Amino acid sequence: MKLKKQVTVCGAAIFCVAVFSLYLMLDRVQHDPTRHQSGGNFPRSQISVLQNRIEQLEQLLEENHEIISHIKDSVLELTAHAEGQPALPHHTPNGSWVLPPENRPSFLSVSPQDCQFALGGKGQNPDLQMLAVYSLLPFDNQDGGVWKQGFDITYEPNEWDTEPLQVFVVPHSHNDPGWIKTFDKYYYDQTQHILNSMVLKMQEDPRRRFIWSEISFFSKWWDNISAQKRAAVRRLVGNGQLEMVTGGWVMPDEANSHYFAMIDQLIEGHQWLEKNIGVMPRSGWAVDPFGYSSTMPYLLKRSNLTAMLIQRVHYAIKKHFAATQNLEFMWRQTWDPDASTDIFCHMMPFYSYDVPHTCGPDPKICCQFDFKRLPGGRINCPWKVPPRAITDSNVAERAQLLLDQYRKKSKLFRSKVLLVPLGDDFRYDKPQEWDAQFLNYQRIFDFLNSRPSLHVQAQFGTLSDYFDALYKRVGIVPGMRPPGFPVLTGDFFSYADREDHYWTGYYTSRPFYKSMDRVLEAHLRGAEILYSLALAHTRHAGADGRYPLSDYALLSNARRNLGLFQHHDAITGTAKEAVAVDYGVRLLQSLTNLKRVIINAAHYLVLGDRDTYQHDPTTPFLGMDDTRPNQDSLPERTVVKLDASPRFLVVFNPLEQERLSVVPVLVDSPHAHVLSEEGQPLPSQLTAHWGSATDTVPNVYQVSVLARLPALGLRVLQLHRPVDGRTAPLPSVRLHLPGRDVPQRKQEPVPVRVFPAAAEDFCLENQHLQACFWGHSGLLKSIRRAGEEREQRVSSEFLVYGTRTSKDKSGAYLFLPDGEAKPYAPKDPPVVRVTEGPLFSEVASYYQHVQTVVRLYKVPGVDGLALDVSCLVDIRDHVNKELALRFSTDIESDDTFFTDLNGFQIQPRRYQRKLPLQANFYPMPTMAYIQDSRSRLTLHTAQALGVTSLSSGQLEVILDRRLMQDDNRGLGQGLKDNKRTCNRFRLLLERRATANKSSSFFSKLTSMFKALGFPGAGTGSPEVQDGRPISFPSLLSHITSMHLNAEVLVMPVAQGKLAPPALRSFMPLAATLPCDFHILNLRTLQAEEDSLPSAEAALILHRKGFDCSLEAKNLGFNCTTSQGKLALGSLFQGLELGSLQPTSLTLMYPLGTASNSSTIHLDPMEIATFRIRLG
Repeated sequence: MKLKKQVTVCGAAIFCVAVFSLYLMLDRVQHDPTRHQSGGNFPRSQISVLQNRIEQLEQLLEENHEIISHIKDSVLELTAHAEGQPALPHHTPNGSWVLPPENRPSFLSVSPQDCQFALGGKGQNPDLQMLAVYSLLPFDNQDGGVWKQGFDITYEPNEWDTEPLQVFVVPHSHNDPGWIKTFDKYYYDQTQHILNSMVLKMQEDPRRRFIWSEISFFSKWWDNISAQKRAAVRRLVGNGQLEMVTGGWVMPDEANSHYFAMIDQLIEGHQWLEKNIGVMPRSGWAVDPFGYSSTMPYLLKRSNLTAMLIQRVHYAIKKHFAATQNLEFMWRQTWDPDASTDIFCHMMPFYSYDVPHTCGPDPKICCQFDFKRLPGGRINCPWKVPPRAITDSNVAERAQLLLDQYRKKSKLFRSKVLLVPLGDDFRYDKPQEWDAQFLNYQRIFDFLNSRPSLHVQAQFGTLSDYFDALYKRVGIVPGMRPPGFPVLTGDFFSYADREDHYWTGYYTSRPFYKSMDRVLEAHLRGAEILYSLALAHTRHAGADGRYPLSDYALLSNARRNLGLFQHHDAITGTAKEAVAVDYGVRLLQSLTNLKRVIINAAHYLVLGDRDTYQHDPTTPFLGMDDTRPNQDSLPERTVVKLDASPRFLVVFNPLEQERLSVVPVLVDSPHAHVLSEEGQPLPSQLTAHWGSATDTVPNVYQVSVLARLPALGLRVLQLHRPVDGRTAPLPSVRLHLPGRDVPQRKQEPVPVRVFPAAAEDFCLENQHLQACFWGHSGLLKSIRRAGEEREQRVSSEFLVYGTRTSKDKSGAYLFLPDGEAKPYAPKDPPVVRVTEGPLFSEVASYYQHVQTVVRLYKVPGVDGLALDVSCLVDIRDHVNKELALRFSTDIESDDTFFTDLNGFQIQPRRYQRKLPLQANFYPMPTMAYIQDSRSRLTLHTAQALGVTSLSSGQLEVILDRRLMQDDNRGLGQGLKDNKRTCNRFRLLLERRATANKSSSFFSKLTSMFKALGFPGAGTGSPEVQDGRPISFPSLLSHITSMHLNAEVLVMPVAQGKLAPPALRSFMPLAATLPCDFHILNLRTLQAEEDSLPSAEAALILHRKGFDCSLEAKNLGFNCTTSQGKLALGSLFQGLELGSLQPTSLTLMYPLGTASNSSTIHLDPMEIATFRIRLG
């Protein structure tokens, strides 16, 4: 033991020397007197000298990094055999709890080159930066005449004489997989008839074209049609008459959806298309999502699509882009250094994707060319001029009228190729409509095309027909950047379709289901990975015959239900109540099934002798961690019953990093001790299980245990009821009941002290931070980080928004508040309960409509560095109210804040004073932050909600909304089906290294790269690198988000089942993954037979971009980066990597040849898919 300590100390000393030498070297570079102070403007004579110096510096940095990595490995090796269990907590004389420091070292070893990415400095400036466009526009909403939101368009008749106008009319039918009706009802009432008619009517004339996007509907129809009809479909696709556009399971919402689910539904659709029709989508079609994220063009580009179309963009932006002919552009990621993410994008210019708003600027005229509205039908034209059937006698006049609209629309674009969509929601559901549209339009086309003097060529086309013709006109191949078209970065939130009607309400609408979506997503990812690993291990052992392959059908069904819920009327909360219930039933069914898949895989993987594995579906080996009685119930955690014999738990960590976590377990006795599988006691804390503000649930207790969990692994724990009747360490509990009678409490196993008055202000602390609270409310007041004298004001409060008294009111889509929020004023002061224990302390405040718990974990590492915040919201007695949670700080963030897009990337935002309050709300799928030169405060969330920063130092999130009326966007209902909803957050306060004037290692690194021409972060204002607003979370922030969103699953082994050594922990990874790598999925691919797995899996990796300028101490695990290199061949313990094929994101295209080398490289921010064979 003494030798071990000496070597550890020696290793640590070498580590310090290496870091210090690097520090001095940086110091010399930074203070070199020969350098100019102008930030990189050097005389030409010095450029080569500087270049040599940079190269030497890079080499030195790399050598130092390698030395540090070697030292780290040596020290880890030396301590690997040391006692791995966390030390037990003990009381100090003053009555507080102390958890002794860990005896295992943890490292933060980040390659300096990996810090360079977040500093930017490469890449060209875009022509259009959306943050700048917002600052530029007046948003004055002037009346534009017939094109109400635009302007008058004029042209000269001879403009097309040298280059004729080429028009592609694209018939389409937008099919919502649930909105007013459920998915199945839409299918039986409309969709099946649309697709049946399509097969018949398209075959009548080879000039006809049609596009389709929602594979969820198409696959259901395919399962119900004959082989003959399937062959006809394949012919139509093969000859270019029918095009599958985007090809996702749905047309997803882009505000609330997480990138895992966006990719998963895209893979599900693409894999279905490849297997059944043999087609690969080329163009993206998104006419109905309510605003657009820049994540989607990235995913489409990496899936090998070459162009895309969008429609629902703020009318003022459409007008501006139309006036400057910028409606078509190359959409690029803000962080992209080499234009590799560029994809061509077409923005539709007018109000809607329906026929009156697609042929040209005048809806009164365009409506006359929607032949479904011919007199005698069920729908007509609101402009009171009906369409007329095209005859020989009127074709000249009608064609001229339509051509005038085509020409005017064409003036808004840079090419002489024109796209004219022809369709609407659930169109073409009757053969008569096919005839009316196709026959009348064909007569117009025949007339136009037979008149050379008109200089127009008009025809039916698919979306890709249009893009191909455009590429041909400008002389490029698909995928290349067309000359003369602008480059755009940024996103298109938030959306307004008219006046000040901002679609920012749906960022929060029906938060119960938004939360359930993410729970299902975490379970799906966990189930996919465990199932793939279990299957690989059974194959390796030659035992796959005994494993329940039928679980694959459950996985497949869950993928499809999660995919369905990404639809832009599902996760958005904008469907009818009965439809929301239908989605909820599907989500719950899949959640229950995924728990079964996880249980079956975990059962096999934790067996000491896997040859003894027997699958018995009637008596599962493991129990579920929780259950939900109904689709609208909150989860009810399983209570483990203790008796004389020990009970065993299998704990699953779905993260690819080892984690030290407090694992909660409900038991039926206060006498519970938790041991490791080797029988060593583990630190634990016993608390009562509270059923209400003042009452505990009888005979149910929570034992919380601190356990180190292997990456993607399963840890076996033992639960004992000790014979001497001892309990786990008890916390102190204070219950404040201001203005209420103090009831007499009987003797309780967890004593509670009751006070009739509100508390004085008080603080809780751990080794990392101190959090102080207002005594009267129990709400957060301030945070102070360890080692800092200065307290950071971080106070929280609840607020309420009303809605307008005028005709237009808030609804499922729109947020139309009646002014600024007013303080939430409950009838009674809150009951405040303060718990202080060895593993965590918490403050619970019980208000009439919200119960909030702020918890401080007293553990080393990630969980102890942030505050855990949960809000249980119930506003079912509210009328036209929205409940908000606001954090107010002294961070000088000015008008700038940052929100994530789909959990994939960060988008800087600016509070626009020229816009109404509701325009300044944005989606927050996983996080939002504010910052200044000293601090960054990040609010991490476990469910998508709407967020804003209405003044400097504030972050505000809408928790739930109850609205009594429709907002006139077609739903026909308000939002009155609210549930009791639990919103979960983590609040992380970080110090920015630039604030430390003594110049830490990272700040020297940051300032050095700045001086070498990599402009970096400033204060709260959007960080502009090379003209590109860009920002990244820290590594700690990324990992905090993952801890929040991928909770540990605790599965009790059924009573009387096996015990250690028959059970042993499962550690699948042979090596530690670099901590900027995320295993997004390990998804077993389908065999030829629908419901069975193949021997191949898709390994999807994401390398996260991160900001090094935030100080990261005590992460609690070993965090190293590797400049994007990862050896996959030796990653999975006990398995061989049989093959490794890089592919496009959705596996449709192989990228290069399968290599013998199993070491891969990934650039920051990139997502890559590999087709692998494990066994």
